[in-house]
Amino acid sequence: MLNIRQEKSGASFAVKVAPRASQNKIAEVADGALKVRLTAPPVEGAANEALVKLLAKALGLAKSRVKVVQGHKSRDKRLLIEGLEPEEIARRLSL
Repeated sequence: MLNIRQEKSGASFAVKVAPRASQNKIAEVADGALKVRLTAPPVEGAANEALVKLLAKALGLAKSRVKVVQGHKSRDKRLLIEGLEPEEIARRLSL
C-alpha cells in the first residue's frame, strides 16, 4: 500500500525511479513507495521532468501541481501533489 502523507497544501508520497527503461509507466507499489519506470536518463533533470509529466497525466492534474520536493538527484524521491487528499490520489492511481 502506498504511504501517502497529508501536507498543508496537498499530499506527499515516496517514489523510486528506474531511469532509462523501455517505456514510461507506473510499475507497482513496494515498501510504501510508488515504483516508476522512465525512459529519460538521470541527467540535467530529465528524469524528474518525465516523472512529473507522467504522474500529472495519471492524476489528471496540471504539471504545476506535481512537485519533486526531495531527492532531485536520487532515485528515491518525495513528490508533493498540491490540492488533492491522500484518498483521492490513491483512487486516481487505482491503488
